Amino acid sequence: MTASSSPGAVRTRITAAFTDAGITGQLHAVDIDTGASHGIDADTLVPTASVHKLCLIATLYRQAALGRLDLRQPLDIPAEGRSPGATGLAAMRDAARLSLRDLATLAVAVSDNTAADLLFDTLGLDTVNQCMADLGLTRTVARHTMRELYATLREDSGGTPAALTDPAVVARLRALDPARTNHSTPREITGLLTAAWRDDICPGEHGQEYAEELRTVLGLQAWSHRLAAGFPFDDVRVSGKTGSLPTLRHEAGVVEYPDGGRYAVAVFTRAAATTVTLPAADAAIGRAARIAVDALRA
Repeated sequence: MTASSSPGAVRTRITAAFTDAGITGQLHAVDIDTGASHGIDADTLVPTASVHKLCLIATLYRQAALGRLDLRQPLDIPAEGRSPGATGLAAMRDAARLSLRDLATLAVAVSDNTAADLLFDTLGLDTVNQCMADLGLTRTVARHTMRELYATLREDSGGTPAALTDPAVVARLRALDPARTNHSTPREITGLLTAAWRDDICPGEHGQEYAEELRTVLGLQAWSHRLAAGFPFDDVRVSGKTGSLPTLRHEAGVVEYPDGGRYAVAVFTRAAATTVTLPAADAAIGRAARIAVDALRA
């Protein structure tokens, strides 16, 4: 271990990256194959926002591997009654028909809230939570669907979107309180990703096939401005899932190097400013992840 990769030095550098960006944060990074790790408040309970879709998709593929559902099952999706969101089905205007696995793709690739809620409705929150418990992730809990989460935002802001930049309103949002919303810890989220990359989620005769498809889906995210920004190399693969709410910017994923190194990273941040667009905060997620992964590779 070099001086720059010691736990204290790594913590100092990551904290500085957060501070420079005007945010506070929690992080956990782990070498999937050796178990070596670095963390900052890695066992702190955090609101997961859309990062919880990782739990949803993992549950879907586990249920399929257990023979409890068919990923090719189609669902009819009416034009009306869709969950709020700016991407995917949530932003579309016409009726559609998609399979469960294609809904999973939309939920990950563009964080489609409607696609995610169709899967939540199919599986049930209890099933998602039981899956996490079965994997030993007892502090990872879904309390509500995406539509229910956004309903709390509307209620807590008085139905006025502009109010979500008011610090007094933001301070009372249930969606930002881990005790009252979907939550986990950085360590448990990297534990979930480690399980996905070590084939520990999908059991059964065809478990390997489901595990490979699960990893493929988790690698389809379109956004590259957070975690992936820290690894701008053509031969490094980053599979991640973002999460965003007022003042919150998160991402969790797996970084894979051409030499076989595999690292699960979860970064959860909160900004002091209520500004919707804060590129420095987004970039700090990638910077912090890179510091942690470089230390693990040192």
